Amino acid sequence: MKKIIIILILFLGLTGYSQKQEQKDLKVGLVLSGGGAKGLAHIGALKVLDSLGVRVDYVAGTSMGAIIGSLYASGYSGKAIDSIFKVVDFDAIINDNLPRKAKTFYERENSEKYAVTLPFKNFKVKLPQALSRGQNTMSLLTKLTLHVSDVEDFSKLPIPFFCVATNVENGEAVYLESGSLPQAILASGAFPSLFKPVRIDDQVLIDGGVVNNYPIDELRAKGMDVIIGVDVQDDLATSEQLESAASILLQINNYRTINDMKVKSKMTDIYIKPDISNFNVVSFGEGRTIIDNGFKETLKHIDALDSVLNRQVKKKEQFPAIKPIDSLFIREVNIGGLDKYTRAYVLGKLKFQPGQNKISYNTFQEGVNNLAATNNFENISYKLVHSLVDDTYIMNVNLKESNRNTLLKLGLHYDDLYKSGLLLNVTQKKLLFNSDVASLDFVLGDNIRYNFDYYIDKGFYWSIGLRSRFNQFKHNINARIILTPEQQEIINVNQLDAKLTDFTNQFYLQTLFRKDFSLTLGAEHKHLKINTKTILTNTNKDKTTFDNSDYLSLYGKLKFDTYDNKYFPKDGMYFDGDFHLYFYSSDYNNNFEQFSLAKATIGYTKSFGKFTTNITTQGGFKVGDTGVRYLDFVLGGYGNDFINNFKSFYGYDFMSITGNSFVKGTITLDYEIFKKNHINFAANYANVEDNIFETGEWLTAPDYSGYAVGYSLDTFIGPIEAKYSWSPEAKDGNWFFNVGFWF
Repeated sequence: MKKIIIILILFLGLTGYSQKQEQKDLKVGLVLSGGGAKGLAHIGALKVLDSLGVRVDYVAGTSMGAIIGSLYASGYSGKAIDSIFKVVDFDAIINDNLPRKAKTFYERENSEKYAVTLPFKNFKVKLPQALSRGQNTMSLLTKLTLHVSDVEDFSKLPIPFFCVATNVENGEAVYLESGSLPQAILASGAFPSLFKPVRIDDQVLIDGGVVNNYPIDELRAKGMDVIIGVDVQDDLATSEQLESAASILLQINNYRTINDMKVKSKMTDIYIKPDISNFNVVSFGEGRTIIDNGFKETLKHIDALDSVLNRQVKKKEQFPAIKPIDSLFIREVNIGGLDKYTRAYVLGKLKFQPGQNKISYNTFQEGVNNLAATNNFENISYKLVHSLVDDTYIMNVNLKESNRNTLLKLGLHYDDLYKSGLLLNVTQKKLLFNSDVASLDFVLGDNIRYNFDYYIDKGFYWSIGLRSRFNQFKHNINARIILTPEQQEIINVNQLDAKLTDFTNQFYLQTLFRKDFSLTLGAEHKHLKINTKTILTNTNKDKTTFDNSDYLSLYGKLKFDTYDNKYFPKDGMYFDGDFHLYFYSSDYNNNFEQFSLAKATIGYTKSFGKFTTNITTQGGFKVGDTGVRYLDFVLGGYGNDFINNFKSFYGYDFMSITGNSFVKGTITLDYEIFKKNHINFAANYANVEDNIFETGEWLTAPDYSGYAVGYSLDTFIGPIEAKYSWSPEAKDGNWFFNVGFWF
């Protein structure tokens, strides 16, 4: 009997030992809800999971949960994701501010003057689908997931993953488990009205939170034994909190998701709900606090997490640190979806030729931005396919051409020279050719003006442009501009109240080389008329006309511009060289002889935190006829986009200093006291006279100097500025005011 008992004990012991050896490994799923900026709390939760060593076997997410979850599934640690989001400029992503250099020179000149741009079709204004196209978000996500770009099946990622989007046409949930990872998570996070819908294959997708903001059932179906969930959804607001239409609409939208969570939270084995009550979907500026709240709330569940860890047989795999990919060799570019536009046009915008040289990732991203900045495509989706054999990439681009070819644009402006102006613009794309654009500005106000541009964009090849401009203003000007020295002695006036009318037409060819240089060659017709009522040379007339001539010229222009902002640059260089050969005039005054004008501007700007320094040097000279003075260089006043050879100069009123040659230097110090509010100080110095490069006067101490101090506010209608300027020589001061973009 004793032998039987001993054998039974040994048998049971061996059986228990065998069962312990064959203990089932616990599979852990992680579900992350959507919530916009509140979803940054997920990062804090991930940092706790990593510190404990909890192994996650599958990740599911919606919206911001999909973005952060996909990065975790791609091999980033919670700490690494924290570091990534510390340096992300969320304003640039949300506002879809493509870098200025993404636009061609023509597009910059034709766009940096409008406050509002609206699609226009069949005499009806069409509101845009969303505030942002999501292009910057796509660029960021592509770069962050480039190391797994060869993974088509998301279950093959370092941690298997899927996310949820919503089919906007039928309201059904779409579970994205393969394809382009950046595109999938962009679709999952396409918050309605904030980001444009994302087209994947034949489906148009928006934020997955519309239908399933917490995909726990689908995650459990992947064979998960334990679900850890992080929920950053709002609770229902009280009646006192519902103070606006937006808050009421948000409350209505939250009914379903919050009711769903009453069930889903109970189905979650470890349910983590950080305190996000004081934040909203765009509280990215408070991201550090949100992340910390996620960390603190997850620590409250440390006992439950330790229990899960102790039941996991296989320990968490330590993925290698992800090194950023700084350069690519793009072997091939495949472009789909083209109808009106050509392959050459697209490659011209990308600014890199496949199969030639290795390019930096920044160059690649700039090329995609260039393509997006044309606004000629409703959808730009692309995928980089990595070949492990030769370490090259194939770029597959799928485009959907925009059918919104007519745009209505508006602008508003006031300055001390042109006075008030309301800008109305109609832009028509594909007017005569597939890659052309026509733009007509009409300015209503104190000085009626217009500007017409027509441009055929040929990409890498020579592009063709036409420009017609009518400009006029009245102002007191230096008598030297229009009177000869002999006339000044006879009439004895220093200032004339003159009206200037300029009608200019140009035909030109333009090409780009070395990516950032533009070369323009063209022919110009100019009709210039100047008259005054200050002095009368004939008693039968109510005004005296000094010029009423047509001028013909050939010109060349070389431009380099990497300023990141036209009005408040913080980084970049600028060069603008111009040469005009005037070979014909209708010669109103019978004194024309062929002459040339050359001028150049060189600028450099650099910022140090909120402090920015800009240094600009300008110069110009005339060769030939000295009889025609009306196109000489004229300095004074403050402004941008002056016509002909008028130049700004602090300390003097508009058109106070004149000569057929000049040199000028300006230094501007700008301090952004708080966002979009600037205090600035400027000093400029110049020598202006006839033939200063022949006499050596350009190398002497400056004859003219001026200073300015001002305040500038950067608004959606353009800068609002007030500057007080003074000059030691003039011993007088001037106030200059400007409202809105210059045009």
